[in-house]
Amino acid sequence: ARLAQTLEALRAGNGPFAVETIVVDGGSTDSTRAIGRSLGAEVIRSERGRGRQLHAGAEASSGDWLLFVHADTCLAGDWKRAANAFIVDPANRDRAAAFRLAFDDEAPAARTAERVVAWRSARLGLPYGDQGLLIPRGLYGNVGGFREIELFEDVEMARALKGAKRPLRSRAVSDPRRYLDEGWIARGSRNLMILAKYFIGVPPDRLARSYYRNR
Repeated sequence: ARLAQTLEALRAGNGPFAVETIVVDGGSTDSTRAIGRSLGAEVIRSERGRGRQLHAGAEASSGDWLLFVHADTCLAGDWKRAANAFIVDPANRDRAAAFRLAFDDEAPAARTAERVVAWRSARLGLPYGDQGLLIPRGLYGNVGGFREIELFEDVEMARALKGAKRPLRSRAVSDPRRYLDEGWIARGSRNLMILAKYFIGVPPDRLARSYYRNR
């Protein structure tokens, strides 16, 4: 539902670099492919699964830097300036970066969730996929790319990068629909429970069914 906004945000903003945009479709039956093509993106198909689709996009791209963005995440208008400042710094040739997460909702609970995410990213080194990922192609290859799993490919990537992650001074605005549907506390608690199960070894395919059950 927000794909057009996501793609428009990628094209907007001032920056000294060109953006090659690739939409990786995992077998949708809606207008995803048509929306992508209408906004100038290359549209490719992949087996369903976030890890598989993200990796397929990387394989199809040609740039020296890769930027992974979920289809329901809109980058702020200053994203190109923030990304370029990171890219041109020689110290970041072997580092990746993530945006500051914001939710498209005015509720106080949304601000609380944003603060929790900021703490988790800074203290635990675990930015999630809805914060985007900016990474040099060489580093992406060195850590083995995204694992082709149904869920928590972003956690595995964060763990593989270890200390090679930095925050960007720009926001990634995420669709809060799952939190609004279930409630901020209920959804946040369920996410933590699913993450805990992943860390004790429950397979991602099983956890994905629970994570996406209301979609």
